[in-house]
Amino acid sequence: MGLGLFSLLKTVPWTEVISTAPLVAQGAKKLWDSVAKKTPPAPPPPPTPVLPTHDLVVAELQARIIALEASSAELHTQMRASSELIQALATQNTELVQRAEANRVRLRWVSAALVALAVGLVYALRTQL
Repeated sequence: MGLGLFSLLKTVPWTEVISTAPLVAQGAKKLWDSVAKKTPPAPPPPPTPVLPTHDLVVAELQARIIALEASSAELHTQMRASSELIQALATQNTELVQRAEANRVRLRWVSAALVALAVGLVYALRTQL
């Protein structure tokens, strides 16, 4: 399983992931800024009592309008929460990509050091024989 994961990680175009991570973070920040600036709709005023002279249809329409306003306010709240989550995920993604890039660079340095060590050991063994 570890070998399959390693081969999967090798197929990821890391240069593209690293180059697009700031764009993802900027897009999430723009989304959050645009959603955060919008004010949620004002809560609907309390329903006015339906007088006996009003038609039943008018009362039903008023009830539907109140329900739609409440639904709209709830959707706006959910949209703000979703955009906040997207911004947090984009920030975490950027940090993850930066750490992956740092690990990749470290791995190259360690690999180079191991190759140099192996060459040194081979040379040392050859000179002793």
